[in-house]
Amino acid sequence: MMIKIDISKIFDTVSLEQVCALAPKAQKGLDMLHNKSGAGKEFLGWLHLPSSITPQLKEIRDTASELRSLCDIVIVIGIGGSYLGTKAIVEALNNSFDWLQERERRKNPALIYAGHHLGEDYFFELANLLKGKRFGIINISKSGTTTEPAVAFRILKKQLEKVIGQKKAKQHIVAITDKARGALRKLADKEGYKTFIIPDDVGGRFSIFSPVGLLPIAVAGIDIRMLVKGAITMEKATGQNIPFSENISTIYAVARNALYAKGKKIEILANFHPKLHYIGEWWKQLYGESEGKENKGIFPASVDFTTDLHSMGQWIQEGERSVFETVISVENTDFKTYVPFDKANLDGLNFLAGKRVDEVNKMAELGTQLAHVDGGVPNIKISIPKINANYLGQLLYFFEKACGISGYMLDVNPFDQPGVEAYKKNMFALLNKPGYEKESKAIREKI
Repeated sequence: MMIKIDISKIFDTVSLEQVCALAPKAQKGLDMLHNKSGAGKEFLGWLHLPSSITPQLKEIRDTASELRSLCDIVIVIGIGGSYLGTKAIVEALNNSFDWLQERERRKNPALIYAGHHLGEDYFFELANLLKGKRFGIINISKSGTTTEPAVAFRILKKQLEKVIGQKKAKQHIVAITDKARGALRKLADKEGYKTFIIPDDVGGRFSIFSPVGLLPIAVAGIDIRMLVKGAITMEKATGQNIPFSENISTIYAVARNALYAKGKKIEILANFHPKLHYIGEWWKQLYGESEGKENKGIFPASVDFTTDLHSMGQWIQEGERSVFETVISVENTDFKTYVPFDKANLDGLNFLAGKRVDEVNKMAELGTQLAHVDGGVPNIKISIPKINANYLGQLLYFFEKACGISGYMLDVNPFDQPGVEAYKKNMFALLNKPGYEKESKAIREKI
């Protein structure tokens, strides 16, 4: 089975003819990806990463097994694409309350994330949590000098070495970094850390099917073979020779660009399953960092329904009509829970007695779709048979492929992120980093 896309609920805003008119532009974008003829062509290693990573899976799984045997907690250090894909998959596939269990009752170490912000209280609280715990570190950075993860690694490395000694700490640290260059590569070679390579031609937000995502996901006990298998399925299903009418990545790219041309500047990724929250966070980075350039690009936002129907739902229903929705719909759950009968019926819900909670949820989903479409919010629906590694592998690769096509349709480079450097230059100048003396003087004259 495959994930599916339904764009029939956008045709009150754009016509089928307008959508189909963009198909040649989408095909051109698809061809640019496969022919490596577009901007950012040096960062297209992700395109065939699922089908090429298989030989590394055993080494990744063996390393994960070793970390599981040594650690109660594994800290994943990384920012942006270096942690969001991992968190999205782990949160979706693991028991929602597993983190509350003691280590003896869990099969796998708890994953905790660091290096994705500079919150001082978080570091202090994390250090306290790790006291008396067996912990390890997966440090993910191509350069080893990105401020947030580099600060986190300094702090956690020092704590680990203080507890178990420098020699033993080496067994608890894995570096995922550049194959030959950078500060982390030099340190890993000097200290003798186990390492995996971030391919030169794979950017962070497209790295989920590299060791960047696969190692920590495997540490969490998730079957990375099935995750990669799903991605390979989608890699084939969205290939260069797949007709537009059958290629869900080109259909999605065309639908969202047709809506953008009609003034729909904001795309909301919605889900009706709480386990998918971080899929939305991963998706926001993927599309925001890829498309938001040259004063162009759809603004990506995400919501969790039905929760956010009691907050953002009002704005979506009746706010400015600059928005469209893409809904991830999960067809089947893993378990069954029924609404019980209550004799007093004070809440008036006995009409639901005997129904599965998921049936109630599905009707909320359908009712929301109808209400939003009636309210002028076009709706794209992506259906997943169920939440498992195979279908999530399909989903994430589908989004990646569509993102590359969509970026080329906007005539931007989907694979760079020049705007991200602006805050770094200002921060380094304000912190008086060596080499930024001129910038430091200039910026202090502004404040």
